[in-house]
Amino acid sequence: MTADAFIQCRVSPEIKTLVRTLATREQITESALIKRFLEVLLRSSAVTAVPGLEELQRASRDMRLYVRLNPNDRLLLRERAAARGMPSATYVAVLVRSHLRDLAPLPKEELLALKSSVAELGTIGRNLNQIVHALNQGERVPALGREELRAMLKVCGALRDHVKTLLVANVKSWAQGYGQTTH
Repeated sequence: MTADAFIQCRVSPEIKTLVRTLATREQITESALIKRFLEVLLRSSAVTAVPGLEELQRASRDMRLYVRLNPNDRLLLRERAAARGMPSATYVAVLVRSHLRDLAPLPKEELLALKSSVAELGTIGRNLNQIVHALNQGERVPALGREELRAMLKVCGALRDHVKTLLVANVKSWAQGYGQTTH
């Protein structure tokens, strides 16, 4: 069943805070929580002759998946999720999604680090562009020697290598985890 229709309403700040708190505790979005509330309410209401209600009940039954793990695997799961800065359930959901879709997602912290690196490269690029523009206009540029240019190139190269290493490590970590265990 496709879910492309929207229901919107305004609530008080107190209700919004309660919904946000409960959604966070359940490790789902506020929208998913409201959708769940609606499904439970509609299933338990006296309205039974609604077309598609039976299909909705079957679909909502498949929304949650339960998995049994042995204690050692549970410990590894907790450690790997913590290393990614995620709750265990979110980590498992991302891991399954990445496996099913053959993706290697970037967690929020790693994405922020990459964005920061790109911003640094942008700053260096703008500075170099200003220097070149000034030279092309015949303006006098503060003394910029070979050593300064080499230093900028070294920073750019190191940043490039760091980003490559980060991306390779990200792909490997999703494929095999953080450490090899010998159990």
